[in-house]
Amino acid sequence: MGQENAGAGTAGWKPVLGLSDTPGEAPAQPVRWGTVYDQPEPEELIELTVIVPARNEEESLGACLQSLVSQSEEIFALGKDWELTVVDDHSTDRTAEIARGFAGVAVLEAGKLEAGWTGKNNAVWAAAKTARGRWLLFTDADTVHEMGDLRRAIHEATRHKVGMLSYSPRQIVSGLAQRSLMPLVFCELALSYPPAKVSDPAQRIAAANGQFLLIEREAYRRLGGHAAVAEKVLEDVELAFLAKRRKVGLRFRYAEDAVSTRMYRNTGAMIEGWTKNLALLFDNTLALAAWRALDILLLFGLPVLAVELWSARFAAHSLEWLGAGWVLALLWVRTLVRFYARVAKSNFPFVDCALTPLGLPLFVALLYRSWFQHRILKRVSWKGRDYAG
Repeated sequence: MGQENAGAGTAGWKPVLGLSDTPGEAPAQPVRWGTVYDQPEPEELIELTVIVPARNEEESLGACLQSLVSQSEEIFALGKDWELTVVDDHSTDRTAEIARGFAGVAVLEAGKLEAGWTGKNNAVWAAAKTARGRWLLFTDADTVHEMGDLRRAIHEATRHKVGMLSYSPRQIVSGLAQRSLMPLVFCELALSYPPAKVSDPAQRIAAANGQFLLIEREAYRRLGGHAAVAEKVLEDVELAFLAKRRKVGLRFRYAEDAVSTRMYRNTGAMIEGWTKNLALLFDNTLALAAWRALDILLLFGLPVLAVELWSARFAAHSLEWLGAGWVLALLWVRTLVRFYARVAKSNFPFVDCALTPLGLPLFVALLYRSWFQHRILKRVSWKGRDYAG
C-alpha cells in the first residue's frame, strides 16, 4: 500500500507521504502541548488503527463493530495487520459491554474530561496516543461500513497522495421530521463545501466529516492531533483547515459506496445535534435563515395568490387578474425547480427530497436557535454536557 518495510519496526519506516524522514521529527509549526510527540513510538507499526469513540451508543455500536470486524481477512487480519479500539466515554448504558463482546476489539476508558476539552476529542485522543497504525481512522459509533472500505480508503489516500481522507456517508433517516429536514441541511453543506474545491490544494475552503476521518500517522503529527483542536465542537472541520494550512493533503467526497450512518435516533437528538453544529458550519446563519424563510413564502404563498387572482376572473378587469395569476404560477414553477435543483445536491433519495418543503420551517427555526445558542448564550449542549459556543 505504498509503505516501505511493512511489518518492520520504526527504525526502517518511512512515512507514506514523505512528510519527514523519521517518525519523531518535529513539525514545521509548533503544536499544542500533549501531542503524539510526547509519546514513544511503538516497537512495531501495523497498517491501521481504527478508533471509535462511544458515549451511550448501545443502540448503534453493535452494527458498527460488526461491520468493522467483518473486514478481517487473511491478508488484513484484525489484531495483526490492524487494530480496533472502542473508547468508552463515560457511558451509563451497555456500550462498554457490547464492545467487549466482539473478539479482537480493545476497549479503552476515555479518562477524566479536563477543562478545555470536548468529550469526543478527549476520547479519541486517549486512543490516538497509544495507536500503532501507520494510518488512523476515526469513525463514529453510528456508522456502518461496507465490506473492504478500510483497505480501499488507504489505497485511495495513497493514490491521491493525501495525508487526510474523509468521507461523507450515506445518511439513513426515519420519520417525517428527519426525512424533510436532513436533505435541506446536506444540500447547504454540499453548496458551502463543494468536495472538488475542498480537495483542491489551491483552494482555501476545507471540510471533513468525523464520521469517517482517515489520517496518515505523520500527517496527524503535523496537525498536532486532536490536542490541537481540543476545545472545538466541530473538530473534524478544524482538523481539515489545519490540513490545508500545513499542506498535508486533503481529499473529501461523498461515499455511499463505503459507509452509511444514522446520525439521530429521534427528533429531539436531531434538534440538539444541529443546534450544536449549524452556526459553526455556515458563516452567516441568520442570512441563510432569511433566505430559507423566503422560500417558505414563495413556495406556499405564490400558489395561494395565483388562485386568488384566478378566482377574480368575473370581476372588473378580470383578464388582467387572470394574466397576473398565470405570471405568479409561472414564477412559482420557476421557484420550485430552482429549489429542488438545490435539494438534489444533498444525495438523498427522491422521496426525501420531495418532502423538504415541509422541513423548511424547522430548518429556519434551527438556524436561528443555533445562532442564538452560539452567539448570544455562548453555550451549547450535547449528550449531557455543556460546551462553550
